[in-house]
Amino acid sequence: MFETFTYRFLHFRRPTLTPSSLPSLPKGIERFFVDTPGGKIEVLYGKPSKQSRNGATPLFFVHGGMGGAWVWLEYLSFFASRGIPCYAISMRGHGSSWHPSYLRMVYFTTKRMLADDVVAGIKWVQNREGGREVVYIGHSSGGGLGQYILSAPEFEDVKVKGLVLAGAVPGFGSLGVYINWWRLDPWFNIRMIFHGWHPNSPLSHPTLTRRVFFSEQLPGSYLMKFQQRVSRYESLLWPLGMMRPFVKPQNLLPRITSLGTNKGQGIMVLGGEIDKIMTIPVMEQLANTYRGGYASLVAQKKIEGEAGNRVEKLPGEGGKDTVGNGVRCCYVPGAGHHLQNDVTWEIGAQKLLAFYEQL
Repeated sequence: MFETFTYRFLHFRRPTLTPSSLPSLPKGIERFFVDTPGGKIEVLYGKPSKQSRNGATPLFFVHGGMGGAWVWLEYLSFFASRGIPCYAISMRGHGSSWHPSYLRMVYFTTKRMLADDVVAGIKWVQNREGGREVVYIGHSSGGGLGQYILSAPEFEDVKVKGLVLAGAVPGFGSLGVYINWWRLDPWFNIRMIFHGWHPNSPLSHPTLTRRVFFSEQLPGSYLMKFQQRVSRYESLLWPLGMMRPFVKPQNLLPRITSLGTNKGQGIMVLGGEIDKIMTIPVMEQLANTYRGGYASLVAQKKIEGEAGNRVEKLPGEGGKDTVGNGVRCCYVPGAGHHLQNDVTWEIGAQKLLAFYEQL
């Protein structure tokens, strides 16, 4: 217990980023920087290692809190090896992007500011890919940002071909998610006080990180590398801005262009089977929220699709996957919240590939 009351993994100063200090990348992954009004933001690119699929839709990966583009390295390599161009962004204060000061990041960086970074990345990728719309894959708070962007009128020019919500903060509000987190950690509040309200306090030791993010099967060596790459500090306004409902499905769904052109699914909810914070009931409610919105818009003839409320079982590992009303809901067996990094990550990648191929 007391081992988690440490400052070893907490930082109060921004990292020093120079070309020589940037983390090395696996073979086939390239790093770019996109200019924004605040500074340069990092985009990692998985270059297709074989001939790219003709007119392939690019994948655009967005990390969650305390992450960075690096959390998607396994997925970037997986999809690039199958001829699919894929990109992952690091928002300000994450990865190798520009870092605000501690006070500025923690207390004055809003979800709108982070959404601006994401939108800049989307537009940069679209321009690089000849104007093709992306499939947006957002993990945790990055999935929340995707829903916010596609629902907010200030981003009405942003459209995507498909939306994947991987262990995502639900658009109906995340208060229940954080209650789940507090239940996992009885010393949560006391430790936060001990750490001076540092936003990384809940993940300030590998023991805590494993408990919240991973299965017990994850090797300790991988966990330690993950711990050392976690962002130095995080915005508190980002999660606070998603505690209450922040998305209107009737605004979001028409901005997923595949929903208006076929009878398949434009949204995928992808969860970890043993995720302790974005639990299966949370993910089911998220999927049903958009299924209900889809059925309503189809009935009103505002989008093209199959009428009715039929949801069917979908074959897949784990036996919990379903499909219907524009939404595919799948689970990664044996995976925790960081399903893209846990030991069974490739099962999730295969399920995402199947979703991609039906768009």
